[in-house]
Amino acid sequence: MKIVILYDRIAKEGSHPDQSDALVQAQAVGRALKDLGHESVEMTFSMDVKGFLKEVKDAYPQLVFNLVESVGGHGRLIHFPASVLDLLAIPYTGAPADALYLTSSKVIAKKILSGAGIPTPSYYSPRNLRAKSIPLSGPYIVKSVWEHASVGLEESSVLSVESSGQLLAEMENRRDQLGGDCFAEQFIDGREFNLSLLASQEGPEVLPPAEMRFIDYPPGKWKVVGYRAKWDEASFESLHTQRSFEFPKSERPLLQNLMDIARRCWHLFGLRGYARVDFRVDESNQPWVLEINANPCLSPDAGFVAACDELLADLFANSIERLVTELGFIQLVVILNITFCNRDVTLVQLNIQGLEVDSF
Repeated sequence: MKIVILYDRIAKEGSHPDQSDALVQAQAVGRALKDLGHESVEMTFSMDVKGFLKEVKDAYPQLVFNLVESVGGHGRLIHFPASVLDLLAIPYTGAPADALYLTSSKVIAKKILSGAGIPTPSYYSPRNLRAKSIPLSGPYIVKSVWEHASVGLEESSVLSVESSGQLLAEMENRRDQLGGDCFAEQFIDGREFNLSLLASQEGPEVLPPAEMRFIDYPPGKWKVVGYRAKWDEASFESLHTQRSFEFPKSERPLLQNLMDIARRCWHLFGLRGYARVDFRVDESNQPWVLEINANPCLSPDAGFVAACDELLADLFANSIERLVTELGFIQLVVILNITFCNRDVTLVQLNIQGLEVDSF
């Protein structure tokens, strides 16, 4: 099968780690597809839509592996490549265009979550704060509406303010570093969990839950999985924020609750293929959905791949193969750059329409 691997066009020089990670993902997926016997071609998507139309028509792929997270550096356009592919009737992996749009706006997603009765922290937009004076209580964290990969998010994003005017001023001051539109979300000072999901014949399967644990944080330091924690390997935040899949039996009710909510999010937004839901859990064990990532990072060291690794270790131990057909889509689970039993195994989640596979 001929597959185009589509990702963000980035500057060759001076790109930030979160931007250059797109190339890392493309290369990892390319290696996995080669191991599976497929022909793959890398292609980038930018504001030059006319050029892309010619390029993809000339390539004539049977499938596009969609890794695009932004267009022209704008996260709000993450749905655009999927919309173009829909127009061309070219099948692609992952979530459909509407789901990508609805989840990429954290504010729209929060409105949908609240309407469905799924707990998500309260928030204020600049428009809310300009309309009237609002009494505030507790800390707030200022986030980008559209950008992901923790762009502009740091410990200093958590603010203890006494008035709506003060919060509005802080939001206005941070607009540029947050890529434009921003909002202030009530900060949940608690534990953080990532739940990855994978489509299966029986519906979405929740992969092993992961907790992002803040190790040896000094008193008074806000616990935030910010930009430095994700992209600056030498920083305190990166060195002291560790992913764990280990939980005592007493935590099973909490984990089950998180898994149930993650599945509800999948169905609510019409997700497809794979996704990740990020949570905070407060001191009373109440989960709060922070955001839904309909196109999670597939780099070898990313959370989604780590969850697959955790799952596949058990599957291999029980000699279970993953080959699932669902609604005309075939799911191949292969592990990316993971060593198991002294041999390299590769793991990628594909949703391939009309693909037939003899064995895996």
